[in-house]
Amino acid sequence: MLKLFLSILLLLFSMIPRLRAQGSARDSAFLNSVQVFKEVEVVGKGPTLRSGPDKKVFSVNQSLVSVGGSAADLLANIPSLEVDANGNISLRGATKVKVLVDGKQSVIGGGSVGQILQSIPAAAIEKIEIITNPSAKYDAEGQGVINIILKKGAKLGYNGSLTASAGTRQNYNGGASINYRAGRADLFGNYTFQRRNTYSNGYQYITYLNSGDSTYYSDERFPSTTIRNIHAAQAGVDYRLSSRDQLSVTGLYDATTTDRHEYLTVDNLTQQQTPTQLSNRANTTNGWNTSWGVTLDLAHRFKKTAEELNFDFAWSTGSGNSFQVYNTDIYNVDGRAVKPTPDILQDTKGGTNRNYNIQLDYTLPLGKSGRLDAGWRSQLTTSDKRQWDANFNTLSGSFTADYSLINFFHTDNAVHAAYLNYRQQIAAYTLQAGLRAEAGRFAATLQNYDPTGVLVSTPMNLNTNGLYPALFLTRRLEHAQQIQLSYTHRVGRPTPRELDPFPDVSDPVNYDMGNPTLRPEDIHSVELTYEKNGAASILTSGLYYTQVDHVIKHVQTDPVHDVTITISENLRRAINTGVELIGSARVSRIWSFTANINVYGRVNSGAPQFGIGATSGISWNGNITNDLSLARGLSAQLRADYKASEVILQDRYRPAYGFDAGAKYDFAHNRATLVFSARDIFNTRRPGFLRVSDALLLSWQRVTYSARASLTFTWRFGNSGNEPKRLKRPEEQQGKRIENR
Repeated sequence: MLKLFLSILLLLFSMIPRLRAQGSARDSAFLNSVQVFKEVEVVGKGPTLRSGPDKKVFSVNQSLVSVGGSAADLLANIPSLEVDANGNISLRGATKVKVLVDGKQSVIGGGSVGQILQSIPAAAIEKIEIITNPSAKYDAEGQGVINIILKKGAKLGYNGSLTASAGTRQNYNGGASINYRAGRADLFGNYTFQRRNTYSNGYQYITYLNSGDSTYYSDERFPSTTIRNIHAAQAGVDYRLSSRDQLSVTGLYDATTTDRHEYLTVDNLTQQQTPTQLSNRANTTNGWNTSWGVTLDLAHRFKKTAEELNFDFAWSTGSGNSFQVYNTDIYNVDGRAVKPTPDILQDTKGGTNRNYNIQLDYTLPLGKSGRLDAGWRSQLTTSDKRQWDANFNTLSGSFTADYSLINFFHTDNAVHAAYLNYRQQIAAYTLQAGLRAEAGRFAATLQNYDPTGVLVSTPMNLNTNGLYPALFLTRRLEHAQQIQLSYTHRVGRPTPRELDPFPDVSDPVNYDMGNPTLRPEDIHSVELTYEKNGAASILTSGLYYTQVDHVIKHVQTDPVHDVTITISENLRRAINTGVELIGSARVSRIWSFTANINVYGRVNSGAPQFGIGATSGISWNGNITNDLSLARGLSAQLRADYKASEVILQDRYRPAYGFDAGAKYDFAHNRATLVFSARDIFNTRRPGFLRVSDALLLSWQRVTYSARASLTFTWRFGNSGNEPKRLKRPEEQQGKRIENR
């Protein structure tokens, strides 16, 4: 499969010069009209690739297969990125990735990346920035940065759009946006609504190899349906105070309600496949989350060309609450039917979180080809989470508090950073050297009841202070080619959930808990990249090496009374080495494509204290998106992806693949658009793994999908005048504000 994919990719690029040479004069005129900028762009109907000095930018407004979906659906179509069934995102296999929205940390869903991606509709996104080896201007946290840039108005006068979408499984989307630009002010606003009906089904089969009781097998199945209603609104103004100063103010609002129903069947069996205990559990969840945010950006240009000062202040707050009921019925014990006695647990969770971001950045040009960047950033985050549980008493007919599960978790997280970055071009070489100093402090207090009923407080503290250098050496070559060698030192801080020691018991056979003794990960990355830019094609490739010391992994313990615990632990080291190729090209007037392949090897140190041996292996993944211009106003898109099997510590992941398609028709003088999209056409994306240890074998699989097919209509109205000269909004400035997040 890998050889076939590579052969197809190389064949496609080898065909480009021949097809262009044989093309008609009309095709040649079209190709010659494509403009080549400092950030080279290949214009197409799919994710348009732009290659910048230290990032890859994908313009995704023409990604047809994502229309009607969420940000998670869209990011799954971007080269280098993968999104799993729970909305967790990975970059080249690394899961410790910083995800930003307009260059800022979001508090949607309490800051959960999965909920953030589900809450943002794909239609609201303009482009995606991917930074695989960030410079000193970026936060030192994580193994890469993904920045989601939302759409803003750009035309004179007033203009806007209305969108409506309907999909299978009663999924609906709707939205409206309006922009007004005149004089010194640019006003914009938008609103979207999503009704997302998500179905999920899967299994977990466990074999206990050293079972101390009669249970040898545990078979669990867990179909579920989740309905989310999501409202999101944004409004703001850009005001030009003078020809050198601009003030931008933006307000954000998001509200989500969740209604989830899950039905678990758990069959515990002997080695002879006879029942020891058979049970059903019905889990219902009703919850809500709301978040607010305000950003204020002030940009000043000095008289000296390219000298700039930018100030940013952002405040956001969010709150949420969920009410869960776990209703368990045991109907068979040791092969004998018993009268089901309901075992009902009520679980109420709530929380609030607040985030403050203060940032100042200064850029000073030095000579004809030098530049000095300096800045300061402080981010403060606080959160309060509470959990209250009660069990149903069959004798009294009422609920009694279960103090063994009740807990309160308060966190304060602060990161203060200063950076200095110097860039100098000497002939064909460009040297960039930067140093970032960060002082991080995480403080938390866990309150829970001990067996005697006394409320106990447990403090936790984790300091992460360090210096993080970043070095880049770029060499320009002839014929629009360049190579770059880079090194960065970064940090991977544990999340509050990874530190919280209180167990999550929602899975009756596997509890999940954090570890307050975790240390931060120490990350070293080296990358060698090559880029070849043509009038209608881009090829970018990279060799990369990442070493993570004190790597944080989730380790499953040996079973006790048929229950295992998954806990966060520091392991010695993980090494990821690979080669990646990304290509985007317009082959002819009617056909363009974007393709990506990533081949990598993993080496994980063993952890004998947890019964884990050292593992290593090679895997790969790839995808290709084809864009077809079929007729005037009519276009189509076909996409395929494949992920090979791989081994990560205890888990052996199974291969998975899928196919997506979309078609678009523009009419009414390009004011109206109708898009049909279909995802996972053959229902083949079924992620799963086999976990192997001395104590058990665990086979897991889950399939999750929302709207498999959708139809979306968009109507655009208003003026279409040219854009006046203006200072860019901070998140639009390449190499400036976004790079500092």
